[in-house]
Amino acid sequence: MAARRDYFDGCGAAHALDLVGERWALLVVRELMLGPKRFTDLRVGLPHASPNVLSQRLRELEDAGVLRRRRLPPPAASAVYELTEWGLELEPVLQSLGRWAARSLPEADSIKVDSFVLSLRTMFHPELAAGTDVTLQLVLDDQPFLARIAGGELDIRRGEVSGAAATVRCSPTVLAGVVYRGLPVADAQADGLLELTGDPAALDVFVGTFRLPEPLWA
Repeated sequence: MAARRDYFDGCGAAHALDLVGERWALLVVRELMLGPKRFTDLRVGLPHASPNVLSQRLRELEDAGVLRRRRLPPPAASAVYELTEWGLELEPVLQSLGRWAARSLPEADSIKVDSFVLSLRTMFHPELAAGTDVTLQLVLDDQPFLARIAGGELDIRRGEVSGAAATVRCSPTVLAGVVYRGLPVADAQADGLLELTGDPAALDVFVGTFRLPEPLWA
């Protein structure tokens, strides 16, 4: 096992990098931000991280108090990893990094479910949601999410919702195209990439509350 590398610097930023600065560490945090996951679930979200490296990062983050491992009660009886309260405080850090890096982010061929949902939390603009009260059911790669905008705030989390104004079923990559790149919903529907039931205007209102930062280079 490779020795852990520390900066031995009294700066708080240096200590933060000691804790979560190793390769894949912050992405493990990202994958757990929406709730507990099994090791196999983390492998799906981080397919390019080798099992050995992923195991090492989980041990390091657990030793640092960023996450914990617990066993689910029967009949599941499997182990899951989840962020501690202190670990959950890293979400604003991830959001700030995401907004900063989005100014030079190249267009990606695909985006994972958790990455996209967290990007919505990051790119939501309360000033664009003034007077908006809308609830959607998003089903992203067969994973259901409640998405509600009310009182200038976005609430998006895993779960079923009844009484949604609209239900959207698609991949996170397709919805990212609609939200961030202006892909017309009608085009995605015509291509069989997106299924929309309910009020189409509700999705339009939802999409209008997100905005990427200005690109670094025109």
